[in-house]
Amino acid sequence: MSTVVQFKRRQPEQTISGRSFPKLVAIAMVVSFAVGVSAARFISDDAGVANTSTPSSHIIAFFGGRQQAAQQVYVRAATPGVTYKHCIGTVRVHCIVDGDTLWSNGVKIRVADIDTPEVNEPRCAAEKALGDRATVRLMELVNAGPFQMQAWPGRDEDKYGRKLRVLVRDGRSLGDILVSEGLARTWAGRRQPWC
Repeated sequence: MSTVVQFKRRQPEQTISGRSFPKLVAIAMVVSFAVGVSAARFISDDAGVANTSTPSSHIIAFFGGRQQAAQQVYVRAATPGVTYKHCIGTVRVHCIVDGDTLWSNGVKIRVADIDTPEVNEPRCAAEKALGDRATVRLMELVNAGPFQMQAWPGRDEDKYGRKLRVLVRDGRSLGDILVSEGLARTWAGRRQPWC
């Protein structure tokens, strides 16, 4: 006994400008991937930034007057052409927001061991003036050479989604430099008034 199988007539492929739809989707995916890879390289600045980890057992940092072993370290090498400037506009890769906030490699960083005066919503003119000075000084410090970003013990991000990091150069916190110059306070767990 034989079984009769009926085959359906094949429908013609949908075409756009003479190309089949599946081929167009494949081409669009390849182009999207290539654009994404190019954009990621541009934003992360891979050509000049060394993102290597240093064993935490070899780094001891002093911040807030206490000696602590770093939990996690990201090293940013000083590279020609990478300069932190004041943040302007919506595209932020390497820039300074204020005395305790910056963008590095497209990631928003909160300098975790200090608090500086507000520049966007200051409560008095003195706070605004001191905040502006802290912003300029942080820019000078991060542009002065390579530094490490160490994770804040016990907490990776703040409530605004900023990565909490301590910036360290040659074993000293850049935040402590701002504190010693009167432009910041050591972080005490909550904001205190500047006016």
